[in-house]
Amino acid sequence: MSDLHLTLPRDRFLPLPHGDGRKCGVEIEFGGLREDKAARILADTLGGEIRCDGDTKYTVTGSDIGEIEVYLDTAWRDQIDTAILGQLLEIARSVVPVEIVTEPLPFAALPRLDAARAALRKAGATGSRSGILLGWGVHLNVQLAEETADHILRVTTAFALCDDVIRAFDWVDTSRRIGPFVDPYPRAFIDALCAAERIDMDALITLYLKHNPTRNRALDLLPILAHIAPDRLKEALPDEKISARPAYHYRLPDCRIDEADWSLALEWNRWVVIERIAANFDLMEQLRTDWIEHRGSFTTVRSDWPDRVTERVDQSGLIEELVGEAA
Repeated sequence: MSDLHLTLPRDRFLPLPHGDGRKCGVEIEFGGLREDKAARILADTLGGEIRCDGDTKYTVTGSDIGEIEVYLDTAWRDQIDTAILGQLLEIARSVVPVEIVTEPLPFAALPRLDAARAALRKAGATGSRSGILLGWGVHLNVQLAEETADHILRVTTAFALCDDVIRAFDWVDTSRRIGPFVDPYPRAFIDALCAAERIDMDALITLYLKHNPTRNRALDLLPILAHIAPDRLKEALPDEKISARPAYHYRLPDCRIDEADWSLALEWNRWVVIERIAANFDLMEQLRTDWIEHRGSFTTVRSDWPDRVTERVDQSGLIEELVGEAA
């Protein structure tokens, strides 16, 4: 796993475990292009018609991969007073990303989206590392394989145990590391995940909301909770606007759209590794036990943990198996 960023394929999408029929919505934030030009490139690459939905929003309808929204990122746009929006818009474009958002896509459609990503790059789209503290990212909304507490617990635990490994390498730009949008899970939450070999849905929801009453996590489960228990989520977080969907909201990846060796396939395949770890019972048991021992030792620090995970995953042969499948 130490050389995961080097060995995973960048030109093809690896299948998920239990992947038949599962879909994934994709959100990509980038700069360098206006919304209208980005929409035109998407329509030229993927087909479809462009509809103007406002000053800064367009929709590509009837494309090869369905409807695609293209807009100036609303998380930032809504902070600008509408009375001065027009005056500030051109200035804002230097720091506010354009975002494209797809509908949930079948696995077979992901390479087509990656082709559109390449076309955007050629047209001048820029990513996270094109300026100081931009923090632009890619979000994957990966459909649940099962709407069960056991499945959600296993995948969330696998991600929590591997998060430090991802952050230990140059996979996450400094601007996203120090920003609030992709914070790691609290260590106390990881402790609780590792202690809970089995859990029912009610207890899992209680546990998650106790430690993560925020959308700003690298793996955000709030959309899942809004889908499964909307009343509980509304009561716990009445001021949050959360779109309910049965999907993991994986928020961590950078957008490096302007870098020749980056692709959506690479970020997707990193998520596939998480799910493959979650599906490996023996490896999960080892990692869970290792975490408990790591936390109980007086001679370890958090920076030691990535080496432990790397050793276990390398010993399992999981990465070699994945790379072999991709050959």
